[in-house]
Formats: sequence, C-alpha cells, structure tokens
Amino acid sequence: MTERNQRPKVSLARRHFLGLAASAGVRIAAAGSIIAAAFPSVGQAGGRPWWNPRHPGLGHGYGRGKHDPMCLLRGTAIMTPCGDVRIEDLRVGDLVKTLSGKAMPIKWIGHHIYRRTGRHWSKAVVPIRIARFALDDRTPKKDLYLSARHAIFIDGMLVRAQDLVNGTTIAPVPPVGQDTLEYFHIMLDSHDVLLAEGAPVESSLLERGNYEAFTNFGEFARLYPADRCATMIPCAPYVGYGGRGHLKALLHLATGRPDRIGSPLDVAWSRIAVRGEELLRAGETTSVQR
Repeated sequence: MTERNQRPKVSLARRHFLGLAASAGVRIAAAGSIIAAAFPSVGQAGGRPWWNPRHPGLGHGYGRGKHDPMCLLRGTAIMTPCGDVRIEDLRVGDLVKTLSGKAMPIKWIGHHIYRRTGRHWSKAVVPIRIARFALDDRTPKKDLYLSARHAIFIDGMLVRAQDLVNGTTIAPVPPVGQDTLEYFHIMLDSHDVLLAEGAPVESSLLERGNYEAFTNFGEFARLYPADRCATMIPCAPYVGYGGRGHLKALLHLATGRPDRIGSPLDVAWSRIAVRGEELLRAGETTSVQR
C-alpha cells in the first residue's frame, strides 16, 4: 500500500486519539508519541470484555463517582406526542415518545446544576457534543449535548457517549464563557429509549439509590418512598471500552487491520468515526477537538 493510500487511516486514528486525549485531560503533544510507540505492537481489541453481564449498569453505577452527571444538557429537545419539547419545560406526568413509538408518562426528572466555582465541577461534567447527522443521515436532527456517561442506543446496545468520541463529529466541548452547566435526566416507570434531538438515548436507570446524585433527590424520595432502594432492569445491554480496549481498537484502524476489530462496539464506533471524517471533508461539520 502506498503512503498516499495509508494517510486517511492514520489521519482518522490520530484525530480520534486526540479526541480521547481531550476527554481524558491528556496533553495533545504526548498523544502523538503514544500512538507512534504503540503502532508496532497492536494486539487484539478489547482489553476488557465489551459487555460485562455482572455489571448491567455499566454506564451508571460501574466505575463512576457519586456526582458524575448522567443526563442531557438544558435546551435539549425531547420528542413527545405533541412534538419536540425542551427538556427543562417537561414535568412529571407529561408524555414522551419512546423509540418503539409508545408514549410513556414521566415518572420523575432528575436535575443538577454544576457551577464552575462549585466543588463538584470537574472534567467529568463537561458535555459531549454529538453533531448533527453524526450517527446517520437523519440523526441527530441538531447538535446533541449530553454527559459523557449518558448512553445512546446503537445497534441494539447502550453505548456511553464517551466511548463514541472520534474528535470530529463526537467530542467533548468545554463550556466557553459559561459558569454553570444545567443537566436533566428523565425517568419513566421502566428503563427505555427516548428521542433527544431525534437521537435514541436512554431514560434514567434507577438503581441502588442513584437518584441521590441529583440536586432534587428529596423530591423523588417524597414521591416514591417505596422505590428508594428499587433497581430497574436495563432495556438493552450496556457496552463500553476500558481505556486499553479503546486504544487497541483505534490502533487497528490506524494500521489498516480492521479485520481484527470484531466486537459489535468496534463495528459501531468504526462506522461512526469514518462517517465523521467524511462529513468533515465535505465541510458538513467542524472538528470539535479542544
């Protein structure tokens, strides 16, 4: 293969890695040397199992801090039987549409405000932008902003936004000129998939008292005293990368060995990452690396 033919793959990998580095707080200068050093010894992807059945709430209770946000940013449009409604304008009892087309009433809406001067402000609260049409030709309809560990429903799986980062159409977007971030999370009677800016995202998965991470946890305890220790069953398997598995999958693409990428998550990430590069070249999106 000629150098000219190799360049797009290396470009894709390098761009994606820089996006990962931004989300993890790694210096971009160091990222290049890490990639270069890792290229000669690419192993099979998946340093961790791509789905851990012992931790069905991988995107929630597994490996997260108590105050990590799991929600959608203020201003996000949620599909209802009457059309799109901004998430902050919804109330308990309002109907929202699920991916199946069924309308379900809102059980509760978790709410949290992160202030730059507050003790819970950290890189973990920085939203990830999923650009318009990042997932396919129609989805999402507009740029979607959600927390890093909020899951999107893709190919029958629930995948955290942070595991889809590619540095082009999906990447962290540090707030510029903002001192507060306001997040909301919709809970239904059961775990399901909602439509946010047209994209399929999870509703709140109640488990092990995780509602206490929200500012208005007292409201939930008052409304549903019998559910304080309740746990919902996930509507689909959560999948995710460990840091090692994510890097290895990336390196397989960089070295032109996509045949070594075989898990459903690898396939979905590769498809979306390649689409991101195509949209960038066509001028239909802009890189959001920081």
